[in-house]
Amino acid sequence: MRHCIIVKFDPSQCDKKALIGEIREFFATAPKPEVVRNLEIFENCVDRENRFDLMIVAEMEKSDLPLWDSSSMHALWKEGFGKFLLSKTIFDYE
Repeated sequence: MRHCIIVKFDPSQCDKKALIGEIREFFATAPKPEVVRNLEIFENCVDRENRFDLMIVAEMEKSDLPLWDSSSMHALWKEGFGKFLLSKTIFDYE
């Protein structure tokens, strides 16, 4: 399955371009849980108020979602970047 994390940044809390660079660096260097087969980051190409800014897609088995949720990468992502999010949507699909 693919686990999508779709986020909108709070522009009063961050420089979007700089933050996206930090997020890309984080996911490139943080220890990836073994359950994640692939992880991709997509930046929205349309900058409008009613658009989300970034989508992170992690590919894993559906049964491994609890292992992702308890992974250090997931915890560090939330701890390091959660404060910059205005809103977040999670969408899973097979």
